[in-house]
Amino acid sequence: MINLYQRTWTEINTDIASRMVQLRKRKKITQKELSVKSGVSLGSLKRFEQSGEISLQSFTKLAIALEVEGELDRLFCEVPFGSIEEILRGQTK
Repeated sequence: MINLYQRTWTEINTDIASRMVQLRKRKKITQKELSVKSGVSLGSLKRFEQSGEISLQSFTKLAIALEVEGELDRLFCEVPFGSIEEILRGQTK
């Protein structure tokens, strides 16, 4: 099936950053506190929250500091097959 509206990586990253900001605020943690707790520089944290740009390592550190690393553990675990061919390729491994 053709996806007529596919979001860009920038849109996805910005949405993820926005959800992480909401979580940080819900837990009443300042940017500085999260920076210290995670070991991610304050500059990197601010850039992430504004633009969605961050390294995977720093993103993982933030998730651990916010106690949501389980969300990352579940990433790509239940991806549905896109076609019969994909199912068959998966069975040959």
